[in-house]
Amino acid sequence: MGRERIAILDFGGQYTHLIANRIRRLGVYSEILLPTSSVEEVRDAKGIILSGGPSSVYSEDAPPYNPELLRMGKPILGICYGHQLIASFFGGEVVPGRWREYGIAKLKICKAIGIFKGLGPEEDVWMSHGDLVSRIPDGFELLGMTDGCPNAAIGDMRRSIFGVQFHPEVSHTPKGMEILSNFLDICGCKREWSMGAFLEEVSERIRREVGERNVLVFVSGGVDSTLTFFLLNKVLGKERVLGLYIDNGFMRKGETEGVRRFLIDHGLDNIKVIDASDLFLSAVEGVVDPQEKRRIIGDVFLSVRDMVLSDLSLDPDKWMLGQGTLYPDIIESGGSRHAAVIKTHHNRVERVKDLIEMGLVIEPLDQLYKDEVRELARLLGLPKDLIERHPFPGPGLATRVLCSYGEDMGDSGEKEGVLKIARDFGMNGDVLPIRSVGVQGDSRTYAKPAVIWGRRPDWEELELISTRITNEVHGVNRVLYLLIPDELPPLKPKKAFLTKDRLDILREADSLAMDVLRRHGLMGEIFQMPVVLLPLSSGGEGECIVLRPLESKDVMTARFARIPYRIVEEMAREVMKAGTFDAVFYDITNKPPATIEWE
Repeated sequence: MGRERIAILDFGGQYTHLIANRIRRLGVYSEILLPTSSVEEVRDAKGIILSGGPSSVYSEDAPPYNPELLRMGKPILGICYGHQLIASFFGGEVVPGRWREYGIAKLKICKAIGIFKGLGPEEDVWMSHGDLVSRIPDGFELLGMTDGCPNAAIGDMRRSIFGVQFHPEVSHTPKGMEILSNFLDICGCKREWSMGAFLEEVSERIRREVGERNVLVFVSGGVDSTLTFFLLNKVLGKERVLGLYIDNGFMRKGETEGVRRFLIDHGLDNIKVIDASDLFLSAVEGVVDPQEKRRIIGDVFLSVRDMVLSDLSLDPDKWMLGQGTLYPDIIESGGSRHAAVIKTHHNRVERVKDLIEMGLVIEPLDQLYKDEVRELARLLGLPKDLIERHPFPGPGLATRVLCSYGEDMGDSGEKEGVLKIARDFGMNGDVLPIRSVGVQGDSRTYAKPAVIWGRRPDWEELELISTRITNEVHGVNRVLYLLIPDELPPLKPKKAFLTKDRLDILREADSLAMDVLRRHGLMGEIFQMPVVLLPLSSGGEGECIVLRPLESKDVMTARFARIPYRIVEEMAREVMKAGTFDAVFYDITNKPPATIEWE
C-alpha cells in the first residue's frame, strides 16, 4: 500500500487484531498475516509481531509457521504464545505452569531497556496463559518477572528480539502503549497513519464492494450499527440505503420507541421498524444451550430480512446486507484460522457466512474496535449521547436470561477449592449449579461461577480473591459477590426457558438498575452493565439476579466496575422490586477469564 508497516503473524489469539489496532493508533500501519507467509510477503515490513494463541508450542496441533521469518534479521516482538514460540525456537524451554494466570499481575522489571525503556521498577500487566517459559534461550536476558511467571519478559538486545508473556496491547496493561511504542522506535518506524486515513479508505471500500447495488442495513440503535447506517447514507446516498430495525422481543424497556425517535430526529428517517417478537420467541422456545440460542436468533434475523425484501418487492441480488459488525464479534466467533470459537455472534451464523461468500454483505467497521468506532463517530460529528451509549448485544436480553432444564449438575470438586481460598480471606465460598461462557487462554470455557460472601472487602481485595479463584480452581471461570441476602441460601436449578414473562421481569430489573446509575451520574463512568437473570431458586417462584457493571474501552478486555458500595446496595434494593428474587449478586470477574455477557 506504499506505506511503512508492521507485520503481525496470527497464531489465533483473541487479541491479534487488537495488536494491529494499537499499532495503528500509534501512527503506523499494520497488517495481519498467516504464520506460514513467505519471506517475500514480509520483506518490506519494518518489524514482526508474533501474536498470542490458544495452542501450546509443544503440542502436536500447534499452528504451523515459516521459521525463516524468524531468521530475517528484523526486530521481533512475541506476545504470550509468541513469547513462548521465541523461547522454544531459539533453544529455551516451555512447560505447563503450576497454575493459570488471568487478569492483572505485577511485573517486576529487571532492566528498563529495549521495549521497557522509560518504565518503572514495577508495572501492572494483563495476563491470560497456562504455559510459561521455564528456561531462557542463550543470548537472551531476563527483562521482567511476575509471581506466577519467572520469565515473563526476555530480550536479545543485539538482534532486537523480545518476548513478553503478558498482553501489552490491552487497555488494562496501563503502560502497554509505551511498550509497543518503544518497539516501533526500535523498528525505526515513522508515525503517519490516522483515523482520517481510515475514513478515506473505508469510503472507497464501500463504493467498490457495493458497486451498483443497494444496501439493507440492520440497525439496532447502538453506535456500531448507527454509524454503519450513517456511513452508508453518506457514501451512497439515502435513496440507495434502507435501515431495518427489528424488535426481536429481547429489547430493553422502552428501547424500540426510543431508537425509532432518535434516528428520525437525527435525519436517519430511511428506516423501517418491524415487530417480529412473536417469531423470535417461538423460535427459541425450550432452548437452553447458549450457542444454539445465538444461532437460532441469527437465523431468524435473516428470515425477517428476507420477508421484508419480499414484502417490498426488492431483488435480493441487488440488495446487500449491511451490518455494524466489529472485529471482536468476528474473532470471538472463531473468525481467524487458528482462533477458538468463544461464542457465535448473531452476525456470524452460517447463513451470514454464506452471504459473505456470495459477496452480499457489507460491514464497513469490521476491522475496528469499540474505541475506534467512537473515535470515528466523533470525527463524523455524530451526537455525544449516541457515541457514549452503553453497548447492547444484537440478541439483546436473550443472552442475559439464562435457561435450564432444572437438572442437578452435581459437585465436581470446585466447591472445596473455592471455599479454601475464600477462607484465606476470612470469607465463605461456594459454587453455583449453573454454567456461563468464559475465555481463558484464548479458548472458550463453559463453567460454573463461584460465589463468595461474608464481610465487606474493598474492590481491590475482591479482585484479588476473584483472580485467585479463577486461576487456581479448574471448572470455575467467574466469581460473584453476594449482595442480598447476607448468607447464601440453598439454590438449585429450576426448569425455566426464554419466555416473555421472564424477559419482562429482567426488563424491569434492568430499568431499575439503570435508573440508579443515571441518578448518581454514573452512566458515563460505566462502559456497560449487563443485568442477568439466573434460573436458580431456593424453592418456590424465586430466581436470582446478577449485576455486571464493567470498565472497558475495546470489549476485548474488561474489569468489573468499582461503584461505591452505597450505590451498589441501593441498586440491589431497587432491583428486588422487579420480582421475586432469592439472591442478588455482583459479578467481580474481569475479562478474561469471563466474557462480558454470560452467554
